[in-house]
Amino acid sequence: MATIIVQPGGVRAGRQRVNLTAIAHNRLMLLLILFLAITAILIGRLTWVGFFADSGRGGDGLSGLLPARADIVDRNGVPLARTMDAYSIAVSPSKLIGEPAELARKLHEIFPDEPEAAFYKKLTGKGWAYLRRRALPEEVAAVNALGEIGIEFPREKERLYPQRTLAAHVLGFAPNAEGVGGMGVEAAFNDRLTDPALRGQPFAISIDSRVQGALESELYAQMVSQNAKGAGGIILDANTGEVIAMASIPVFDPNKLQNYAGKKCSESPLCNHIVQARYELGSAFKPLSIGGAMDRGVVTSMSKRYDATAPLAVAGFRIKDDHPMGAWINVPQTLVHSSNIATARIADEMGAEAMQHLFRDLQFDQRAPIELKERAKGIWPSSWGRITTMTVSYGHGIAVTPLHLAAAYAALVNGGVWRPATLRKLRPEDVPEGHRVFSAATSARMRQLLRMIVSAGTGRSANAVGYRVGGKTGSAEKPEEGRYNKTSLVTTFASAFPMDNPRYVVLAMMDEPKGNAQTFGLRTAAWTAAPVVKRVVERTAPMLGIMPDQQRDVDISDLMPLLGGNKGEKE
Repeated sequence: MATIIVQPGGVRAGRQRVNLTAIAHNRLMLLLILFLAITAILIGRLTWVGFFADSGRGGDGLSGLLPARADIVDRNGVPLARTMDAYSIAVSPSKLIGEPAELARKLHEIFPDEPEAAFYKKLTGKGWAYLRRRALPEEVAAVNALGEIGIEFPREKERLYPQRTLAAHVLGFAPNAEGVGGMGVEAAFNDRLTDPALRGQPFAISIDSRVQGALESELYAQMVSQNAKGAGGIILDANTGEVIAMASIPVFDPNKLQNYAGKKCSESPLCNHIVQARYELGSAFKPLSIGGAMDRGVVTSMSKRYDATAPLAVAGFRIKDDHPMGAWINVPQTLVHSSNIATARIADEMGAEAMQHLFRDLQFDQRAPIELKERAKGIWPSSWGRITTMTVSYGHGIAVTPLHLAAAYAALVNGGVWRPATLRKLRPEDVPEGHRVFSAATSARMRQLLRMIVSAGTGRSANAVGYRVGGKTGSAEKPEEGRYNKTSLVTTFASAFPMDNPRYVVLAMMDEPKGNAQTFGLRTAAWTAAPVVKRVVERTAPMLGIMPDQQRDVDISDLMPLLGGNKGEKE
């Protein structure tokens, strides 16, 4: 049997290895404990900041972990406004080591949209100044490569609008992420966007960015084609009041704000002409007036005729038609041929009190019915004599915003209920009850008449095949120094579709169109505004879930015979 002999030196070596392993283990445990302790301290600090840092300012304890301002998204979740850590570039003139003139030249090469003189002024100023806000990383790198120690690169919370000019007048702007919104949704819903309890949740507005893009595109193309001063449009849910799209052109980029202080609304790109500018919108008022006359028992039959054989002389004024028919005409003929004379006679029968009551029900004497703070109030006639009652019936002598008119058309076609417009994305239970302005029967009849205007009248160029568009043109001379300027027109087409079951109101407006070869030089709404509606409907209806159907239409068979015959006969 073999004998195992253990040498004393081997035992000592084994013990040494065991001791070294234990020491290494203990050291690792100590490092792990230190790491966990440091981590716990950091977590504790972050928790303290998140829960208690702003408790003295009324915070809920979580605001330190939330963005300074909630994101804004469209009704489908597309981001429209976000708060981000952005690069800025600033200068301390007293610390500069380079020549200011040379630096200004190099900065201008990096930022060609900023004049060299503007950079030189900041580089030679007395105090710290921004050279650029919201700078791109590559721009920061280019400036940093200049090696100027007097130039700094602070990181700041900035409000970014990733879609740039899209829906700029709707969104407005926030000068900085932690400030108060300057206009648009940023100002109107500032409390919601900065509420510590809600800042972590995106704020969904009613706008559909796809529809918005199509509306802006078509308005801009027509404005350029017509060499117009401006353009505007709105798409409104006829049954809820939600604004699906709202555009005012010229536009601005909320990421690159300029100083427009002191400029009139008509001169500033910041002006939202849909809610801020008031216009006499002309013949687009006629369906509203006739609908009101039907409900008040003035228009008792579609075949009732009115004398349009000659201009109507009242109180020293002469009311005339652009295209005189020289006949006694009925209600369908009045709307299809857009007769001022017949509409004025209907209004005269209604009287001033009834006409005022109708327009007050439509909120024409109030500010534009929407949450935006920069909304204008309609210009209400100072007196309501007989001539005023007549002229306001066809859109002269009273001025409202395009949004006023769009909301009124929604009530005219949706069964008769007026609701305010809104930029909130509404749930079914949040839709306001509204108030009744027209009877359901009158609304149904007006849908027929509006469809007839597009089928056989002045609105033919808005007839998007398969979508059953109905609407009314309006061409009005702009008032200027106490008179009407015959060379300056505001043209409007107010419409809805599909007319057998109205879902959306679509309004397009051109400010001072000049006409072109395609319109034979004509500037009226039939040639300038109505075609925009056709193209917008064709582009956006599928986005809104409405497909063309040429097998369906509004039944106007009982009205069509009234468009011909009986001219010159007195009822």
